[in-house]
Amino acid sequence: MYFNSMKIPSFGVAGNFTGHLEQAGEARDFTNIKTAEVNAPKALFPTFLPPVQNAVPQGGHNSGTSQGVCETSAPQGGQNSTTLKAACEAGTGNAVTPSFLHTFPFTSDKIIFPKGEEKLQIEPECAILCDMIWNGDEIEKVIPKTFAASNDCSIRKEGAKKISQKKNWGPASKGLSENQIELTGAVPQNPCEACTPQGDKDAAKSNGSAFSKGGLLDNYRIASFLVRNGKVFDYGEDSAVRDYSYIYEKLLSWICDKLNNQGDEGPAENIHAYLLESGKPSQVMISIGATRYTDFGEHNFLAKGDRAVVVVYPENKYDHAAISNMVKNQKYDDPMVSVLDQVIEL
Repeated sequence: MYFNSMKIPSFGVAGNFTGHLEQAGEARDFTNIKTAEVNAPKALFPTFLPPVQNAVPQGGHNSGTSQGVCETSAPQGGQNSTTLKAACEAGTGNAVTPSFLHTFPFTSDKIIFPKGEEKLQIEPECAILCDMIWNGDEIEKVIPKTFAASNDCSIRKEGAKKISQKKNWGPASKGLSENQIELTGAVPQNPCEACTPQGDKDAAKSNGSAFSKGGLLDNYRIASFLVRNGKVFDYGEDSAVRDYSYIYEKLLSWICDKLNNQGDEGPAENIHAYLLESGKPSQVMISIGATRYTDFGEHNFLAKGDRAVVVVYPENKYDHAAISNMVKNQKYDDPMVSVLDQVIEL
């Protein structure tokens, strides 16, 4: 299974690893955002909304060509429908979603440095690629199907009113690994079953649900590196996926709530209106939060010629030293390891 990220909306979770927002200098942006729990994520921010003619519409790949946004997603009431209805009646087309969010920002091999900016950081994450089930104009369920390494690369600057303004500055401003790993199965009971790529896949497929405690992702970790002048530096703390503040069923419930109900408040946006305008797409990608930085990562920003590397790997097969060596040698041949290796260009 493979999701075409050019055809589906993408979002990021802000504040899903305790301490990251403080390190990034962004905690004060969320001072007035109320959350159900102290450790709850703060917002779900958009990074890409495909123009409606390119989106995978409700019904999936085989449902035919999408019609105009006002025909396919005429709102049926609710707190998020007023703005979209006004735009449709005025004939203004994609008037709700900021135009820069229609620029596809993901690559697997490079980051183009934003003009006029000085501070750019890797944001190492695990992304989940999901089916999205609608009931009328409301999202009923989000079902993760694959996962991959993601770089939610971010500009560090003062004065941005919305998170998204620091996330998508044009083509090649974000990263997603080409190796999406299918979310089926639990952790192989015998690690030796994973000695071959096919053995790893067969073991995973034999054990049922994966996006839950004890499932496949419970065995995965996120590591990130900056490679400069041939030297490999740890950039983010090597972190277990299971250690996200919100993960699995709790995270999916939170995501559905934000997709349906998040308001245009502070750095957050009314993303439900964006999704309606995109024709109620049936798939979505969500980067579920950046890890904390090492001291090096917190104080060193990206420069021309650097390599920004994010690796999502199974801890029952590799330790951190093995992954670091893999990055140094650029030898990525295990299909159960999702690697994103991007060169920084001006």
